[in-house]
Amino acid sequence: MDIVFAGGGTGGHLYPALSIARALIALDPAVRPFFVGAERGIERQLLPSAGFPFALFSLHPIYRTGMTRNLRGIPQTLGSWRALGRVLRARRPRVVVGTGGYASGIALAWSILHGLPTAQLVADAMPGVTARATSRWAKVLYLGFEAARPLIPAGTSTAVLVTGNPVEPPPVPRPDRTAARAAFGIEADPAIQTVLVFGGSQGSDAINRAVAEWLSGPLPETLRVIWAVGTQHFEMWKKMEGHHVRVRPYLNPIAEAYAAADLAVTRAGAMTCAELTAWGLPAILIPLPTAAANHQTSNARALVAAGAGRLLEQTEGLGRKLGPIVAELLLRQDALGTMSGHSREFGRASAAQDIAKDMLTRFA
Repeated sequence: MDIVFAGGGTGGHLYPALSIARALIALDPAVRPFFVGAERGIERQLLPSAGFPFALFSLHPIYRTGMTRNLRGIPQTLGSWRALGRVLRARRPRVVVGTGGYASGIALAWSILHGLPTAQLVADAMPGVTARATSRWAKVLYLGFEAARPLIPAGTSTAVLVTGNPVEPPPVPRPDRTAARAAFGIEADPAIQTVLVFGGSQGSDAINRAVAEWLSGPLPETLRVIWAVGTQHFEMWKKMEGHHVRVRPYLNPIAEAYAAADLAVTRAGAMTCAELTAWGLPAILIPLPTAAANHQTSNARALVAAGAGRLLEQTEGLGRKLGPIVAELLLRQDALGTMSGHSREFGRASAAQDIAKDMLTRFA
């Protein structure tokens, strides 16, 4: 059973596809996943070591400003359209699964025009342009957020399932908290409270500067911070390492950090929200203000509405605002515990397995 996954550009589009593919093989080793992506996307770095066959094409995003750049990309897009067609004709997959990004758009469009069944993962609470343009022809839409349901057009025969977003679930049993904290040099004292900070896979300069401002002031003796600043920012911020703070360029794997934390300060990408809620970790969510259609704010609001997080917008004075909110939440253990419970209720740690089971039933 051949299944083609189309998506990438960012980890938020590629990682869910990999999670679904691995879940499919775990359920049925006869499944043959194949990935298509863009030469310029993160898939160029990740797919060679992922263990799946793949093809990359010369694809470019649609720029919202600067139409000249879009016109220059037309010859490459036409060539990629023909090359992609050769791949899909040769494989004749049971389904082409779009997980977002510009590789997803062209693969779904080709499949729809040539009669191949399609499925889509709609990861964000605010569906993107590609998802909305192609969703009515999909056999099934897998929604990461219930809030996306009224915003995504579905065809009369399109199944719409709220599955959550597929992420690596917490291991069973979960890492021991004391051991997880020890891995970061954090004491076993039960009075210690740990805050995990990260701004996405590349780090966030705005969040890093706000956190640095917060940490430069007086801090409670019982506070510890695990701060992933991003590889490209590490040289700037490694000097902040100290009694209260553990500075890391990147957290991979991130499971120990999740297990060690009482509270997170993060962006609000769809996969980040899925991971936080799979672990039941309450969060202060700082959406990326330049995200397309402001979709990270929509994601954050969905978690806030569920009682799983607090929304803090990236505005002037972010560093001055962050500290008091962290202090308020850590002081109110009852409220923090309630947020953690709501986060677990919202989370769907089995999303990859649930999607894989549905696909095997629907397309086998």
